[in-house]
Amino acid sequence: MPRLPTLEDIRAAAADIAGQVMRTPLVAAPRLSQITGCEIFVKYENMQVTNAFKERGALVKLLALPEADRRRGVIAMSAGNHAQAVAYHAAGLGISAKIVMPVTTPHVKVQATEAFGAEVVLEGELVSDAQVAAARIAVEEDRVWVHPYDDVDVIRGQGTIALEMLEDRPDLDAMVVPVGGGGMIAGMGIAAKALRPDIAVIGAETRLYPAMWARLRDLDQPCGGNTLAEGIAVRNVGELTLEAARQVVDDIILVDEPAIERAVSLYLTAQKTIAEGAGAAGLAAVLTEPERFAGRKVGLVLCGGNIDPRLLASVLMRELAREERIVAIRMNLPDRPGVLGDLSTLIGGRGGNILEVSHRRTVLDIPAKGASLDITFEARNGQHAEEVCEALRARGYEVTRL
Repeated sequence: MPRLPTLEDIRAAAADIAGQVMRTPLVAAPRLSQITGCEIFVKYENMQVTNAFKERGALVKLLALPEADRRRGVIAMSAGNHAQAVAYHAAGLGISAKIVMPVTTPHVKVQATEAFGAEVVLEGELVSDAQVAAARIAVEEDRVWVHPYDDVDVIRGQGTIALEMLEDRPDLDAMVVPVGGGGMIAGMGIAAKALRPDIAVIGAETRLYPAMWARLRDLDQPCGGNTLAEGIAVRNVGELTLEAARQVVDDIILVDEPAIERAVSLYLTAQKTIAEGAGAAGLAAVLTEPERFAGRKVGLVLCGGNIDPRLLASVLMRELAREERIVAIRMNLPDRPGVLGDLSTLIGGRGGNILEVSHRRTVLDIPAKGASLDITFEARNGQHAEEVCEALRARGYEVTRL
């Protein structure tokens, strides 16, 4: 196994990419701090050209290739962000790039990768499936393999994030880092612990894919399922990254899908910035275990912002439903003139805003002279929604919350 990079290797990587990769800001987040009970600082890696941190490791790796390897061209596998990073910087260096992506990759990431000049091959359901295909193509076409995480140059490139964070906030108590294959937390952990041995380096994995969490505990934990954080949905971590994690990672928090959705929503509504599911995993971890971070200075890496707009809209609507700011109710009513107008007046008079109405007359579980009505309305909060429902019940309507 190759040796792990050192702090000096990571500093050399920072010098290599200076001026070619954005030095992103680390910004205080007062509203998130109020919600979580700790002092949050967000590292905005979604501001990179490809909207994700992967540019750092990809560029360091490509710059390290000898001229003969550059002429062979490169191949990579990725759920999107590594793909775009390799495509973008390979084009800038005049290197041919082919990227294998899972068929489940959001269209926005596929299109962006192609727009940067790479040839895209869609194969397999997961990143691990795409890795098998990429390894096969690498042999068939004699291309240089650019691994998304289990590579010394990639790891030292990702470690530059921690250098910047501690330059800007040397008093951080903890860094919370999303974990897929482990390249980012390996590099960041090596740099952070070398500079500040007392800092806590905490990983955040989706509970559906707890690959690193399980390997650190020598457990055979199943991985699978449909996650919003597809960028960190990996079944197998790297051997290099695992060794680094054993040395520099203090713990990993597993986060559920509702926490990831809430974190994506909070980044947009509280911070006015866009996070994909994987990019929001660090905030989701703090939301999951706020007591662990209470009163501490916590650096979060918003590592990617490449989320499908339709999916983002769905996440926001689901979060509004969880907060009871959008409420759906069902009523069985007499089918006579004026009833719908009465309902509208009652809801509007109580400050509710009707968003959708579905009127059904042919279902067999209501009387022939009746109708079933589903109404979706907007409320200020759960208490206000219940006040609207109580007003309808006081008028004699039977109301069922959906």
